Amino acid sequence: MFSSRPIGFVRSPYKETSEIPKGFNARHDAEGTLEILAEFEAGLMDIEGFSNLFVLWEFDKSEGFELVGRPPIDDQPHGVFATRSPRRPNPIGLTVVELLGRENRFLQVRGVDMLDGTPILDIKPYLSSIPADQLRRGWLAEAEARRR
Repeated sequence: MFSSRPIGFVRSPYKETSEIPKGFNARHDAEGTLEILAEFEAGLMDIEGFSNLFVLWEFDKSEGFELVGRPPIDDQPHGVFATRSPRRPNPIGLTVVELLGRENRFLQVRGVDMLDGTPILDIKPYLSSIPADQLRRGWLAEAEARRR
């Protein structure tokens, strides 16, 4: 095992979890800043060449976990590993953001779905070789179909 430590913090318009868009047709287009700690700034070299980033972060306000639950967009139970629930055995979040720009150790991004002050654990460039027509959306596609 390892002990995580933040490399920075999210600056987000969201102060409460209730403010974060959830449910069908939720759009995650809010802009924010990934404020990287000064000691890790050198690790941002060449990041500007990527359009999107994976951001690994900690659900630092979440307590406990549930292996099965009902997400807000479906009335059916699903396993935690098939959802984006914050109530996880390891409270780690993953978000893909669009990189809008960089100023020193500050990354301007679009697509934040984290609370202001959320600890950032890691950043990686978004790379995918999976064609869109081969991606499957699992139970989410079924729930969307039931809503139609």
